[in-house]
Amino acid sequence: MSDRPRQKISKFYFSVVCSLFWLILSFPTYAQSNNEDDPTVFPPDPLEFRTLDPMLPQSARDKKPLTEEEKTQLQQSLNELNQQATELFQAGDKVTAFAVWYRELRLTRVLGLLPEVEALTRIGAIVWQENSREDIKFITKRLQAIQTEATAKPIVELDLWRALATAYEQVRAPDKAVVAYEQILRAAREQKNTEEIAAALTKIGDLSLSWFDYQKAAVTYNELLNLAKEQNNSEQQITYLKQLAYIYAQLKQPLQIISTKQQLIELYQNLQNFTEIPELKLAIGSQLESLGQIEEAAQQYEETYSFAWSIQQYSGAADALRKLVALQLSLKRIDAALETSQVLLQTDQLGHNFYGMMNTYDQIAKLYLEQKNYSQALVAFERGLEIAKQLSYREPYFTRQIQEVNKQISRQS
Repeated sequence: MSDRPRQKISKFYFSVVCSLFWLILSFPTYAQSNNEDDPTVFPPDPLEFRTLDPMLPQSARDKKPLTEEEKTQLQQSLNELNQQATELFQAGDKVTAFAVWYRELRLTRVLGLLPEVEALTRIGAIVWQENSREDIKFITKRLQAIQTEATAKPIVELDLWRALATAYEQVRAPDKAVVAYEQILRAAREQKNTEEIAAALTKIGDLSLSWFDYQKAAVTYNELLNLAKEQNNSEQQITYLKQLAYIYAQLKQPLQIISTKQQLIELYQNLQNFTEIPELKLAIGSQLESLGQIEEAAQQYEETYSFAWSIQQYSGAADALRKLVALQLSLKRIDAALETSQVLLQTDQLGHNFYGMMNTYDQIAKLYLEQKNYSQALVAFERGLEIAKQLSYREPYFTRQIQEVNKQISRQS
């Protein structure tokens, strides 16, 4: 081995040894405690200085602002610490790696709040991946302390608050991230910065959904919707209305679901995007049915069928008719259900839905049986069997039904 590689390796390990020496003095969290079995004894905060670090610039020791030269030298040292920790982590020595990272974090504090938050974000992401709850607690606690300092500042430093919000997201503290974004939102409103307002609201809405605060999410997305309306942005309105429909479904608020979907229908009509409308109208019918508004639901299903038929969306038309048949059957309206089923059969034929046709024939046959019209029931079952043979599906079922109907017909003869 040449002298140069040997010197490089020696220099690396020498720096690691030096780092470990100061870690033992200033960071006892990873060291064995004589009282580790005592539940009343807690490890000290590894983000707080317990002794002066030799890397601390003289100005920091004297509690004075750092000179540009000191900042440059300290940043270089911090980069070296991060490199050491990364190599140790990749080598599998995670305990020592995190000890070095904590030293880096302690030293970064003298550079200011923003650099510290950025470092906390980077290391917090690693801590989360390692699922180290104790480390997450320490980092979150420090972020909260920084947030308190930021709140006390007379001027809102948006870059700092954005960094805090991102850091909270990295350690999966969505409720705390929302608080940070709300601070950004207040500042954006004071500045009348529409783009910043929308960005902050979007983050608040997404985070509220992530921890299932649907009430807050509803308020947030309604505000976003109003912004989109003011800007006449149809695409964004559609996005926010879809989110609101989902949120109201989670909150089990059918009236709000109906209102949201009606607004979507109006938007799609204005945009001449008719293909999305039948599904929305069908969903409105289902909500009306859940509210016990049966006649209104039936009318909605009929309108859905007609609209879907008019744009040749036969699958949507058939779905509406199936909903209508089920509703009519629940009300014991056999004649109406039979009439609707005949229309459904034609719709399935136009849509080339052979599976649907088979089931519709089955439904028609059963309705005829309700009326004791065995000859028509037989015809329907026979046609259902023809399709079942093509599909190689449910043949025995239709065969048995035909046999039973034939028995009924024989008894009447």
